[in-house]
Amino acid sequence: MALEGGEIAWFSPDPRGIIPLDTFHVPHGLRRIAKKGVFEVKVDTAFEEVVRACAERAETWISEQIIQSYLNLYGLGFAHSVEAWKDQQLAGGLYGVSIQGAFFGESMFHRETDASKIALMALVDRLTSRGFKLLDTQYITPHLRTFGAIEISKRQYLRMLHQALSLDCRFE
Repeated sequence: MALEGGEIAWFSPDPRGIIPLDTFHVPHGLRRIAKKGVFEVKVDTAFEEVVRACAERAETWISEQIIQSYLNLYGLGFAHSVEAWKDQQLAGGLYGVSIQGAFFGESMFHRETDASKIALMALVDRLTSRGFKLLDTQYITPHLRTFGAIEISKRQYLRMLHQALSLDCRFE
């Protein structure tokens, strides 16, 4: 994360936030919106735009140096975006890093109500269908709690991470 003054710092919170893929909860109203097909979901079609949109906040940890780092990871095939489009405009999305059976969610944004939630639903569907075992969120927000996000101890997290990294999963 970028700190004030541009310094880059590494954080490893304890407890750690995750969304258990097997108990992911989709609120009823969001399920209805998804069925209506209001948003079109795409993957990796606007990666840089998603990252930059995530950085457009009054306070952000996403500096230009961080953006360039994630663009490099994207170029190497490790970073990915899940996007929700409405009327051919990017309405919301998220990005993160995929390694073996783990996906490390970095940030999400929305320009239209529910767009980032639809992207999160699509991410979980993709991860589940491809055998991923860990969706890391680092921290928990009230928003993520509505989807079943929980905090686990560092010891438990490291066990789950070790198991996920032993899998041969592909995000693409």
